[in-house]
Amino acid sequence: MTHTYQYELMVILQPEIDERQVAPNLDKFLKVITNDGGTIENIDIWGRRRLAYEIQKKNEGIYAVVNFTATSETTQELDRQLKLSESIMRTKVLRAEEAIAQVAAEKARSEAKAARKAAAPAKAAKA
Repeated sequence: MTHTYQYELMVILQPEIDERQVAPNLDKFLKVITNDGGTIENIDIWGRRRLAYEIQKKNEGIYAVVNFTATSETTQELDRQLKLSESIMRTKVLRAEEAIAQVAAEKARSEAKAARKAAAPAKAAKA
């Protein structure tokens, strides 16, 4: 019995691709999941965004996030096929539990940073 898990896939596509072609482009790869009995819950296309750092000498990319359920073998095959495509600049596949934990950790870090920032002017005023 193989287990299925919930995953989140983040894909950054080449900025030259027409944004209307992003969903059909992704569907070619997502067939790996549906053909193996997995399900695709949501495809969220964020559109063209500025990259935090240059990738393949480009400053922009088209972001898409896909939530799906599949076996780990299917997910590895999907990731392999995505990495072979020239239209895909970056991919990141996370199990849903890991993604939720990362978001919570980042929120805690930013709240701690905000608390330190708020405390700093109070100390400066006392001095």
